[in-house]
Amino acid sequence: MAQPVRPPAVAGYFYPGEPLALELELDRCLKQATSAKSHAIAVVVPHAGYKYSGAVAGEVYGRIKIPGRAVILSPNHTGEGVPYALMIEGAWRTPLGDARIDVDLAARFQKNCPLLEEDAAAHQAEHSLEVQIPFVQRLKPDFSFVPLTLSYIPFEKCSEVGRALARTIRETPEPVLIIASSDLNHYQDQATTEAKDFAAIRRIEALDPQGLYETVRRERISMCGIIPVTVALVAALELGAKKAELVRHATSGDVTGDHKAVVGYAGLVIS
Repeated sequence: MAQPVRPPAVAGYFYPGEPLALELELDRCLKQATSAKSHAIAVVVPHAGYKYSGAVAGEVYGRIKIPGRAVILSPNHTGEGVPYALMIEGAWRTPLGDARIDVDLAARFQKNCPLLEEDAAAHQAEHSLEVQIPFVQRLKPDFSFVPLTLSYIPFEKCSEVGRALARTIRETPEPVLIIASSDLNHYQDQATTEAKDFAAIRRIEALDPQGLYETVRRERISMCGIIPVTVALVAALELGAKKAELVRHATSGDVTGDHKAVVGYAGLVIS
């Protein structure tokens, strides 16, 4: 029986739709790649069009060792599907080919976390997870991954998902990278966005998932991936994380020159 293939939703829009053009754009974004790659338990990367946030994401991906397995956590921008939406089989197609879903890893994650439901609807038009895949394909073409899209949920549920993710990774003999997809503050002026962004970044650097969750709510930071990042921090702490390092911060205004209504982007490595 043929496995389901999730077709690209934003190829040709958020990133080039042709393989060669996409490779060239990825290489542009990855130009700051270092030769001495570091180990990472998790990363936080933005998900706007590559023109705007690709350099931030690329600098993160370019400095870490990319293992053969990953769990990619994204917010749900569309409102479609269930709150804890997991895909457990098949592949995601990009112009670079098909990225396989890690069936074994997905099944064990779902077993460890009964909150997770198999659901493709939440993923069909979700760009924030899709735009991460070509980066990993370019650096580790044969990787497999688990896609999980999360709606806004209480901190206690974030903690439950994060602990289950850590348990699943501990049970896995090969390394597994956690990728949390998030932009930061949206559509305020540059100064306001920088202040709000760094309020959130400081909590990530402090490895403080509850503090991050509460700061984003209290300060009204429109950080769309607050749930994926909170889950990733909980899991990383369970897996022994000792530090979180800010690799790069930028805003859309750095590209457009318009600083009246910008979106913030940050890339962090948690190890």
